Amino acid sequence: MAAPHFLVHAPGDSVGVAVMEIAGPQLANGVVLQDDSDVQVETKEAIPLGHKIALIDLAEGSKVIEYGEVVAKTIKPITVGQHVHVHNVRSVRWDHAGYA
Repeated sequence: MAAPHFLVHAPGDSVGVAVMEIAGPQLANGVVLQDDSDVQVETKEAIPLGHKIALIDLAEGSKVIEYGEVVAKTIKPITVGQHVHVHNVRSVRWDHAGYA
C-alpha cells in the first residue's frame, strides 16, 4: 500500500487522524498502529492535516472513540468518510456533565 493518508491508533477506533491533506472525495488509505492492519475509507470531503476522519457512521449523541477511549460526543450525525472536528463533535475533556 502507498504511504497512509491517515493513522488509526487502536482497533475499534471510530476515527483516524490525517497525516497529510486529504482531498475529497477520494479513496484514502490508513494504518492501525497497534496491529499494523490496513484501512480504506472513501472520503466525503477534504480532511485537513491533523484532523479526524470518520471510520464508521456515528449518530447524533454517539461516543467518538480514539486511542481505544471515548474522546468526544457527536452533536450531529456523521457518516463514514466525513471530516470530524469541532463543527460536529464536542470533546469530553471539557464537558463537566460527562459523556462517558
